[in-house]
Amino acid sequence: MSTLSEIKPASVLVLAATGKTGRRVTALLGEAARPASRSSATKFDWADADTWEPALAGTTAVYVVPPDNPALLFEFVPLAVKSGVTRLVLLSMRGAPDDDPFEAAVKDSGVEWTILRPTWFMQNFDEDMFAAPVQHGELAVPAGQGVHPFIDVLDIAEVAVAALTKPGHSGQTYDLSGREALSFAEMLARIVAVTGSPVLYTDVTAEEFAASMRELGYPDEIADLVTMLLVRIRTGEEAHLSDGVQRVLGREPRTFADYLGSSKFA
Repeated sequence: MSTLSEIKPASVLVLAATGKTGRRVTALLGEAARPASRSSATKFDWADADTWEPALAGTTAVYVVPPDNPALLFEFVPLAVKSGVTRLVLLSMRGAPDDDPFEAAVKDSGVEWTILRPTWFMQNFDEDMFAAPVQHGELAVPAGQGVHPFIDVLDIAEVAVAALTKPGHSGQTYDLSGREALSFAEMLARIVAVTGSPVLYTDVTAEEFAASMRELGYPDEIADLVTMLLVRIRTGEEAHLSDGVQRVLGREPRTFADYLGSSKFA
């Protein structure tokens, strides 16, 4: 693989194609993409292994948004390789340990692999877990005044497409972040400056936040994981910048202002 024009149509399988990164990867790939999800024309469901092989048929690369259970990924990867896939790009997360089971499934595949470890997504403020609280005027998280270099998911998508379609990324793990570390209070202030609608930032305890996630129906393991990651922001463990976007794309990451200009807040 080298350029999109040389790639056969529908030969790059994009999992979670209706998600935040998957939608953008699909759009950037154009005709090369085979978008797959539970609601796409190409059906793919981690909970239904019968959907895997038909989705993989004729593809040579996969953008992998992993399931909650790594055992499913260990089942999927050999099937992908058997089906003719020669390149896997995994969406992981910042802070994943070197022995992370999801990453191990890809590293042990026997084919070309690239791992993306992004920070928190800027789009969480208008497309995901922070969107409803922001819309209602108060965001309560256990992050204190800690800062974090949130990343625009379009940067993740562009890096993913480069890894899926160009040489030179096999065996690489890219840590991806935005170019500036901001606190939640600073980001909300910037959102308010655009929308004119006040949003209060409230620092809460880890226990309070985890309980609120459970009340919203999140499983215990997800509530505990998200809480832990936010507490890491509070303690300053997630303030550092990463250079993966610059290494792959040869440019600086988008800023929070760039994100706001293309977001639902604009």
